[in-house]
Amino acid sequence: MEELNNDELKNDSSEFDEEELEIAHTDKLVGVFTEPSATFSDMAKTPAKAIDWLLPIIGIIVFTILSQYLLMSNPQIKYETIEKQMTKMEEAYKGMVDGGTMTQEQADQALEAARTQMENMSGGGIQVVLSGVGILFVTFILFFVLAGVYFLLVKFVLSGDGTYASAMVAYGLPYYVLILQVIVIVILSLSMNRMFTGVDVASFLDMDKSTFVGFLVSRLDIFSIWFYALISIGFAKMFKSESTVKYFILIFGLWLGFGIVFHFITKAVPFLGMFVQ
Repeated sequence: MEELNNDELKNDSSEFDEEELEIAHTDKLVGVFTEPSATFSDMAKTPAKAIDWLLPIIGIIVFTILSQYLLMSNPQIKYETIEKQMTKMEEAYKGMVDGGTMTQEQADQALEAARTQMENMSGGGIQVVLSGVGILFVTFILFFVLAGVYFLLVKFVLSGDGTYASAMVAYGLPYYVLILQVIVIVILSLSMNRMFTGVDVASFLDMDKSTFVGFLVSRLDIFSIWFYALISIGFAKMFKSESTVKYFILIFGLWLGFGIVFHFITKAVPFLGMFVQ
C-alpha cells in the first residue's frame, strides 16, 4: 500500500514538474524575439507541441494573403508587378522558342493570355480564394518537406537528440519573424508606391536578382538572416546541443548553398525564372 502511494506521489510530482516547466505560447512568441536561446532551452524540457509551429504557419499564410490583396489594390504597384512578371515570362518563353520546345506563335499566345489574366485580377473574389488556396498548400508542403530535411541532417549528420516534432517547432516558431517581414514589406511598398519583394539590399537598390551579383546582394537581408539564425538556435536547443556553431554552419550553408544551386538551375531552365522574385 505504501509502495503504491509512493508511486502515485512520484507520478503526481513528475506531472507537476512538467506543468511548471511548460510556458504559454504567448511567452514563446515574445521569447523567440527577446531571448531565443533561453526560450528554446525551456521548450526542449517538455514534449514538442503542434501549436508552436501551427500558429506561426497559419499566421504567415493569413498575412501573405492579406498583403497580396493590399498590394494588388494599388494600381501603380499592380502595373509594376505585371510588367516585371511579363518580362520574366518573355525571357523564359524566348529560351523555350530558341530551344525548339515552343513556336513563336505559341509563345505569343501564351504571353497574351497571361497578360490578360493578370490585368483582370482585381484582388478580390475568386482570385483571392484561388491565391489563398495556393498559398495554403504550398506553405504547408514546403514547411513539412524542409522541416524533414533539417531533421534528417541534424539527426544523422550532427547527431542531434530530438524528434521530427522537435524539428517542426525549431523551424516553425521563427516564422513569426517572417510575419514581421511581410508587414514591413507592405508598409514600404505602399509608402513608396513600388513593389518590394523583400527588405534586402538588392530590393532597395532595385537590382536584377536574376544575375549572380544580384542574387548574392539579395542575401543581405536582415529578416532572412535573423530567421535562419533563430532556426539555428532552435535546432541546437531542441536537439540538446551544447554548441550552436555547427548548427549555424549547417543552416546558413543550406540556405546559401541551395540558393546558389537554384540560381544556376533557373539559368539552365529559364522557365523556372518566372517563379523567382
